[in-house]
Amino acid sequence: FTLTNQDEKPTRWDDFKGRYRIVYFGYSYCPDVCPLDLQHIMQGFAKFEKASPALAAKVQPMFISVDPKRDTPAVLKTYVAAFHPRLIGLTGTSDQISKVAKDFVVIYNDEGKPGASDYLVSHSRTPYLFGPDGKPIALVPVDDPATDGTDEGGPDAVLAFLQKWVK
Repeated sequence: FTLTNQDEKPTRWDDFKGRYRIVYFGYSYCPDVCPLDLQHIMQGFAKFEKASPALAAKVQPMFISVDPKRDTPAVLKTYVAAFHPRLIGLTGTSDQISKVAKDFVVIYNDEGKPGASDYLVSHSRTPYLFGPDGKPIALVPVDDPATDGTDEGGPDAVLAFLQKWVK
């Protein structure tokens, strides 16, 4: 794919050849699921970065919007910055997003009435890890519960997942 990043620059899937990629589809106006998932993913990634900086440098986290009407590069720039400095936000035209979603087997549906600016977008919430060759490896476990009784299950599960797969 070629999409537009939060700095309004074209960004291609092939720009990340040789790197692992964490890919999450969602939208910045999502009231609850997307911010919580991204928080778990990026907190787990930050822990991984601290524990294994050289390995973490091989990973590119990205957020692909399924709401291109509202998620402009400027909106995404503010949104992704709230989670982690290395997280990139990607958007594009409705046709580009539709194709990327289809290629990644992501289902989404804009529930707004034509012309409405306040609406929800239902979407599958599946964070993927892709290998340096661009092929899928596994699903990132954002929902795994904590094993120590804390509410840190999400980030800790992501950390353990990255430690297992990123070499």
